[in-house]
Amino acid sequence: MSELIIRLSDAEHAECADLADATGRTPEELALDALRDRLRAERDRVGAEAQRLALRHAPLLKRLGA
Repeated sequence: MSELIIRLSDAEHAECADLADATGRTPEELALDALRDRLRAERDRVGAEAQRLALRHAPLLKRLGA
């Protein structure tokens, strides 16, 4: 497992601490959930774009043997 250190402004830290307290989680859990959500969204977005391009250029890809 790796560790990642992020720097937050005082306002971001306070907001994160408040939300963590209100939801019964730790600030670290909130950050990890947010990161996972963002990674999943970006993976989905990039995958959809790759699929769109593959379909749009299917004849060319087929000619190139891809």
